[in-house]
Amino acid sequence: MNVVKSVLGLALAAATGLAAAQGEIRIAHIYDKTGPLEAYAKQSSNGLMMGLEYLTGGTMQVLGRKIVVIEKDSQLKPDIGKAHLAAAFGDDKADIAIGPVGSGVALAMLPVAEEYKKILIVEPAVADQITGDKWNRYIFRTARNSTQDAVAGAAALPPDAQIATLAQDYAFGRDGVKAFKEALASVGSKAKIVHEEYAPQQTTDFTAPAQRIFGALKDKPGRKVIVVIWAGAHPMAKLMDLKPERYNIEIAPGGNILPAMKGWKEFAGTEGAIYYYYAFPKNKMNDWLVAEHQKRFGAPPDFFTAGGFAAASAVVTGIKRAGGTDTEKLITAMEGMFFDTPKGTMGFRKEDHQALQPMYHFRIKKEQKSEWDLLELVKEIPASQLPIPIRNKK
Repeated sequence: MNVVKSVLGLALAAATGLAAAQGEIRIAHIYDKTGPLEAYAKQSSNGLMMGLEYLTGGTMQVLGRKIVVIEKDSQLKPDIGKAHLAAAFGDDKADIAIGPVGSGVALAMLPVAEEYKKILIVEPAVADQITGDKWNRYIFRTARNSTQDAVAGAAALPPDAQIATLAQDYAFGRDGVKAFKEALASVGSKAKIVHEEYAPQQTTDFTAPAQRIFGALKDKPGRKVIVVIWAGAHPMAKLMDLKPERYNIEIAPGGNILPAMKGWKEFAGTEGAIYYYYAFPKNKMNDWLVAEHQKRFGAPPDFFTAGGFAAASAVVTGIKRAGGTDTEKLITAMEGMFFDTPKGTMGFRKEDHQALQPMYHFRIKKEQKSEWDLLELVKEIPASQLPIPIRNKK
């Protein structure tokens, strides 16, 4: 009798646990909490949780179901990210997943989403391949891709510039340079890339790469520009220490996180393009994020905070439109779906599930009134002016 009671008790507990899980919306956030990009990861997590809070009015419920966020650290290692996603879908019964930070990790995770037939919202990994030749129908991306970065960056350059690129030697960097070449043509620029330089991700001494770049540019006519495509600790200050100005060479940085850009004050007047800067978007959602983030963390929200918030908006909007978490209904609801973010409205393109979104042309301020008063807006570049090719044809 005791054995029967034990078996019945275990069965009842299992049934109760299953019922509880079915009553929850289980979101796996798999991101690179440790490793070289952990600063980005922390921002992404903060943005996701603040977004879920804002979009549910503080209840952390959608359609009467409690949201449970399951966090896993992929450590910027593709094999770990892949294993975590499989465990999230298989063991944790996650309805949907978000992440990671690193493009290499994201590429390893894509087939897992297809295997389990569950949606992975990629945020903030950037490589074009994610919504390109490695894409499958279970992948949606709120993050911008390399081409969006590149087209915005190209639009911010002098049209006749002689360009050398400096990028990291992995998927993010090489995709970025490839996209930048195509972007110059797409915006009708006469600028020309005359040299490509790739360096290991962990490079801290840029003397040798810089000398090769200077050699390639110094005798070129007209405006000479180094375009930097870099994740993590930005090399701009170290490049400037090597005095490119003696060859009339300028640097065009891509936007970065606030602590990195804080070190650019001496480069006032330098222009580039950025995904998000807290003072640029003017909308109610961004106003709340800026004020609340300042209150909680003592600083404005950053680049990847806005991205995490955007992923939260995609999840909540998609579930409401689908009436639940059934994957096929979610795909139908989210293809072509527009949703509000701190940047304004984004929309998932039906063909490849890439979120189309505005970008920003900035200039480093000469007069900075506070610690984080770093950039001025030259112009917003709307999504309609960012020609992003569909790359998922195999």
